[in-house]
Amino acid sequence: MVNKLLGTGRWATGAHRPGPGLLGWGDGGVETVERRVLVVEDERAIADAVAARLRAEGFLVQVVGDGPSAVAAARQTPPDVIVLDVMLPGFDGLEVCRRIQAERPVPVLMLTARGDETDLLVGLAVGADDYMAKPFSMRELAARVHALLRRAEKAQVAARPQPPTLRFGDVEINQAERRVLRGGAEVHLTPTEFDLLVHLAGRPRTVLPRERLLAEVWGWADTSGTRTVDSHIKGLRRKLGADLIRTVHGVGYALEVDK
Repeated sequence: MVNKLLGTGRWATGAHRPGPGLLGWGDGGVETVERRVLVVEDERAIADAVAARLRAEGFLVQVVGDGPSAVAAARQTPPDVIVLDVMLPGFDGLEVCRRIQAERPVPVLMLTARGDETDLLVGLAVGADDYMAKPFSMRELAARVHALLRRAEKAQVAARPQPPTLRFGDVEINQAERRVLRGGAEVHLTPTEFDLLVHLAGRPRTVLPRERLLAEVWGWADTSGTRTVDSHIKGLRRKLGADLIRTVHGVGYALEVDK
């Protein structure tokens, strides 16, 4: 039984839990919450645990269990953030992310059981903002979802009045349009890569610790995600040149510009 939006503004949970391919929003008993999270996970135990935790945090949560259903769900009722498993039936989470981001940018937290860094970099390249490796803490997952939403809201506010385009060598950063050019050619960055680049560009030649970048770009208070910073830096170097960002081992990163 598919959940329906009632005239009172509440999302009511149907009598039966939605299976793979069925759409259903649950409200966790909250009437005024507006933030929607789409959970895409084919392992029922994990999907139920993630959904229960996010509902307890006050989110509206929809669960689907395969790639085609995820794309259809995002198109039918656009979510504010997506928690997306990489390994899915139908087609995988990377393809889901690619298709959804092509229609409408949305923050994506990817879940993976793999330790392959190639999968991680591909995920970031197709528009994912963050990742977590299984097994993971439900408390940390909820914190990261909150952080993704805060970052999205800050980006919307920052997009109104913007300083002039920043230029570093052959790299131009248009903050108003959230576009980056290198040698006059546009370079596609994910939302997180763009925010990270702007943050480094705001303090050229200054070494910023990984922990500070996590706090100021991702909005995290803990240091468990420092590998996330490293992965996004690799993505920026791959797209903009290896010599643009300097590594200070054991400390952090700095944007290299001519004095």
